[in-house]
Amino acid sequence: MTVGEKQTAGPGSPPEVLDGPFSTRQLLRIDEALRLADQGTGLVFSVYVGALDEPVREHAQRLHRQLADPDESVLIAVSPNQRQLEVVTGRQARKRIPDTYAKLAALSMVAAFGVGDLAGGIINGLDQLASHAGKA
Repeated sequence: MTVGEKQTAGPGSPPEVLDGPFSTRQLLRIDEALRLADQGTGLVFSVYVGALDEPVREHAQRLHRQLADPDESVLIAVSPNQRQLEVVTGRQARKRIPDTYAKLAALSMVAAFGVGDLAGGIINGLDQLASHAGKA
């Protein structure tokens, strides 16, 4: 997950989050949702929160291609300031999460974002996408 991290002094130290939109508790909840989605499906879920260059979809696809295993990956890219959300699925992931289901999860996330619940929207979106993907 990318939320503006820098390493603190010393190898093996946990990253220090800088001016991100999430509290420590929210970050822990998102991390747990990512872990559960990965373990439950065998796919790799990632979240990017930050600015997205125009065209937004192409930027999200470039980020997705940079993941370790893009074919088996699902990326949720959110730019709160731009009010943009993209869900990008790799070739194998798309077989288990068709665009229709990704759009439904996106609608749910947007509804939560609309009432100011960025972390909850991401967590619910991850849960919905993982539920649609099912077990490997």
